[in-house]
Amino acid sequence: MKKRSITQGRKAVTKSIAHKLGVKPNGTRGRKVDPAKVADEALPFWRRKTLSQMSLREWESLCDGCGKCCVHKLEWEGTTEVVQTNVCCQMLDTHSCQCKDYPNRKAVVPDCIQLTPGVVAEMDWLPASCAYRLVLQGKDLYWWHPLVSGDPETVHEAGVSARDKVISELEVKDHRDHVLDDWM
Repeated sequence: MKKRSITQGRKAVTKSIAHKLGVKPNGTRGRKVDPAKVADEALPFWRRKTLSQMSLREWESLCDGCGKCCVHKLEWEGTTEVVQTNVCCQMLDTHSCQCKDYPNRKAVVPDCIQLTPGVVAEMDWLPASCAYRLVLQGKDLYWWHPLVSGDPETVHEAGVSARDKVISELEVKDHRDHVLDDWM
C-alpha cells in the first residue's frame, strides 16, 4: 500500500466532499452564471450604480472638470429666473478648471456648495452636461468625459468647459455686467 502525505489526503478529501456537495474545489458553489449579471458587471460603474451607491473615489472621478459649477449664477429679484455669468469663484483656476485648494476651499469660500447625491437632485442650475446630473437622470456620459475618453483634456478640447472663458470674482465689481445671453 502506497503512503500519501497528509496534505495530499486532505486535498483528495476536499475534492471528494466538494464534488458531493456541488461545490467547486476553490470554495465557490457550482452555480449557474446569470448572463444578465455578468453583462451588468461589465458596465462602467456610472451605468450600474446610483449616485448614492458610488464610493468616494468613483464620486470624485465622475466630475468632468469643466468648471461650470464654479461659475456664478444670478437669480433676478422677484423671479425664479437664473442667469449665467462669466464670473467664477476666486478658487477656480481659470485655465485648468480645477479648484486651487479643493480640500480647504470652504475656509476661503464658506458658501461653496459641496455636491452630494441629495444636493445634485435639488440643483437644477447644474449644467445639462454635468455627469452627476446625467447619471441621476439615467443617461450616459458624453464622449468627451475623461472616464469615457481616458483623457482629462477632451472636456476642454470639445469646448464644453469654462477654460479661459471666465474671470475671477476678485476682478469684478458688478456681476450684472457679466451676464451671458448664451452659456459658453
